[in-house]
Amino acid sequence: MPEPQIPDEYLGEYAHILEEVAATGRRLTRDELDARRALGREAADAGFQLRALIGLHLAATRTAWPRATAAHPESTDCVLAAVEQAVDAFAEGFERAQRLTVRREEAARREFIDDLLYGRSDLGRLAERATRFGLRLSRAHAVAVATGPEAYTETDAVPRMVEAALLARFDGRKILLTTKDGRLVCIAPGAQPDVLRYFAKQAHAATDGGMVAVGRPHRGPGGVVQSYDEALDALDLADRMDLEDPVLYAADLLVYPVLTRDRQAMADLVRSELGPLQKARGGAEPLLKTLAAYFDAGCVAAETARRLALSVRALTYRLERIHQLTGSDPSDPMHRYTLQTAVIGARLLDWPAKEL
Repeated sequence: MPEPQIPDEYLGEYAHILEEVAATGRRLTRDELDARRALGREAADAGFQLRALIGLHLAATRTAWPRATAAHPESTDCVLAAVEQAVDAFAEGFERAQRLTVRREEAARREFIDDLLYGRSDLGRLAERATRFGLRLSRAHAVAVATGPEAYTETDAVPRMVEAALLARFDGRKILLTTKDGRLVCIAPGAQPDVLRYFAKQAHAATDGGMVAVGRPHRGPGGVVQSYDEALDALDLADRMDLEDPVLYAADLLVYPVLTRDRQAMADLVRSELGPLQKARGGAEPLLKTLAAYFDAGCVAAETARRLALSVRALTYRLERIHQLTGSDPSDPMHRYTLQTAVIGARLLDWPAKEL
């Protein structure tokens, strides 16, 4: 599309200034420089491009070149110096206005993201503001959150790297990438799971092996914060359960909120099933880790022993000791489910480090 025509009003007294400079050899006054800066700010606020505005000044310089310079060649340097002064002041005002606009845009974007992820704003108003940032909150969205070895802000290299990769792959998609509390956050349409899978891949690589959690898709303005909370809960769960998968999906972890919905019942189960392990030499922690490794290894003794750096004989002794103390045999399918549920509960409740 052709560039819009720029009104001559953004030149101000430019031609008149050049005539006076050619006649007197003076430099621009402070008031004239301030006027040029003000015109630059107005032009930036009007949305014109700096390149086109500089072109307008150069064209005006050619058109209004003072005739006095032909009779007095020495005045040419003065006029050229005045052109430099006038254009520089104009560009300074333009750039100041742009920086202020950028700061305002950044503040508005940050406020929107905070309101979106905390659900603090009126949902109808939030949906209206979302269109400005490329989101249509009437549809379902899902949120992915990535953590790394350090806290990130939007201006850091890692978020910019991930954003560049996403834009190169999914140009035109309605995606919002930001940071929150030092983590990378990606919001994408729920019907496009490939976006968040690719984000997870890029974020995992860019953060040197950081973990990524993906919430389930939910509809409406409140759906974004719900998916965001699910992703955060998945990251917290991974920390407490020592989950090692680089990418976690909240949809795959729904059993854990179910298990902890009745906290008191879970605490009673842990005390009843695993409390006797505290009588063992060294406390409950070594035997609890043995049970966790045994269940994680699919109840295969050889694999469990390898993971714990034990001999199979030593592992067998530990499992027998657990049977003696708790009355439940980890190798018995009838006892295994109860024991494994109690082990999961102990991890979720941080037992025995914390009293139940």
